[in-house]
Amino acid sequence: MCQHFEHLDLQKGTIILSADKTEKHLYFVKNGLVRAFTDFEGQEVTFWFGTEGQPIIPMNSYVYNKKNYENIELLEDCSLYKIEIIKLQKLYKEYKEIANWGRILAEKELVATERRLITRISMQAKDRYLELLAQHPNLLQRAALRHIASYLGITQVSLSRIRAQIK
Repeated sequence: MCQHFEHLDLQKGTIILSADKTEKHLYFVKNGLVRAFTDFEGQEVTFWFGTEGQPIIPMNSYVYNKKNYENIELLEDCSLYKIEIIKLQKLYKEYKEIANWGRILAEKELVATERRLITRISMQAKDRYLELLAQHPNLLQRAALRHIASYLGITQVSLSRIRAQIK
């Protein structure tokens, strides 16, 4: 299966997926940090961070072959694996084991997305911050505070206050 993937080394700041574009590839993070964001009322809103071992799946393109909702930006120099969606779908048809892997991958992504949504609407900002630290303990050293604040749905000033309370 490795022969179907292309290895890429890309620089920090690269946008690998763009909103309003139908994407033909999906990626896996070998090394590095990425974020998914969208523009909302003139502001970038970060709604996902991806680290080593995680997939970068433009779901609307992957499932419906339609335009993406999100942008994916590399927050560090990254090493990625890239595969064409159509090639992966062909592998699903040819190999039951790969199809099951793809199903499990999609299910895990759905659960993670559901968890992020529920956390965002049901937890206080401080608790969201603590949960983010528990899930990604080294994120503060790797991501800009503006991206973390955006992910948490708060201002950088509020994030600074929360961090000061915790110390």
